[in-house]
Amino acid sequence: MARGRLSLFGIGATGAGLAAVAVAAVVGIGQLTGGRTACSTSALSSSAMSLSAMSEQSGPVSGIATHYVLVSLPNCSYSSLPANDLFVALAPSEYDGAAACGGYMTVTGPDGSVTVQVIDQCPECATGHIDLSEPAFAKLAPLSAGQINVRYQYLADPALPGPVTMEVKSGSSQYWLALLAGNTGNPLASVQVETASGGWISLARASYNYWIAQSGAGSGPFTVRLTDTQGNQVTVPNVALDPGAVQSTGVYMYGAGSDPEASGPASPSAAASPAASGASPRASAIAAAPGTLTITRKRAKAAAAPRPTVTPAPTRSPTPSATC
Repeated sequence: MARGRLSLFGIGATGAGLAAVAVAAVVGIGQLTGGRTACSTSALSSSAMSLSAMSEQSGPVSGIATHYVLVSLPNCSYSSLPANDLFVALAPSEYDGAAACGGYMTVTGPDGSVTVQVIDQCPECATGHIDLSEPAFAKLAPLSAGQINVRYQYLADPALPGPVTMEVKSGSSQYWLALLAGNTGNPLASVQVETASGGWISLARASYNYWIAQSGAGSGPFTVRLTDTQGNQVTVPNVALDPGAVQSTGVYMYGAGSDPEASGPASPSAAASPAASGASPRASAIAAAPGTLTITRKRAKAAAAPRPTVTPAPTRSPTPSATC
């Protein structure tokens, strides 16, 4: 599954523009996540819960923000972007192997504040450096500022843009299953599928945010139980084994509501379409092997800018992983 980014680092208002555009080679997701193999999946451990703990214990984080343009699918694999186009990419330490995906944070900058959804990873960013969508950055400062000082904090139980959606990954079958949940509000801590005998199979989260049952869970339809980092839990029935389709469930993760800054529920974005972005079919293709993610990145080179002192996020224990 491909993704791409056009990011502007440290371009001041008086800058002469972009010096050059560097197109990175296509690399596996393992190379961007500390050397994990492409099919590695994070265990259902304290990693997912650490996001909630971090926001509660540390309060706002002081750091810097830049802005970028998303030209294909983000690392969290969502095929639909927030309807208001307010989103953020996090440094690998805060993306945390997809543990942050689907969550929200408030970001405060020179000219105001904005609420954004975590949908992406910025491999080049250090802890405390966030990369915002252009509409989000524009609420904090002019785009020409390039890089600004910010404070940000994760939200608990934000208003939901709509009911939970479920997507079964292409390549799934009765022998291998991958599920992607959307509109969860908080990041997810666990995903389970009910067995024919009434028990539950616990799925493992991949670094691209799908939840994997390596041996499958049958032919469906499935009953799926979602638990988020705030302890909210819902059971979603009748999830069909329909690879590639985004299924609306009608089930809300918690109290129904809409994002006050959104114009409506999340909808497909042209930015996420390889055709719209001009990406080549090869660069945008989903890898044939289940659980494999291919990444295409485009980053603009810019003049260096002074970097403020960043308050590091609390150290988190490494997440156990199971490699297929």
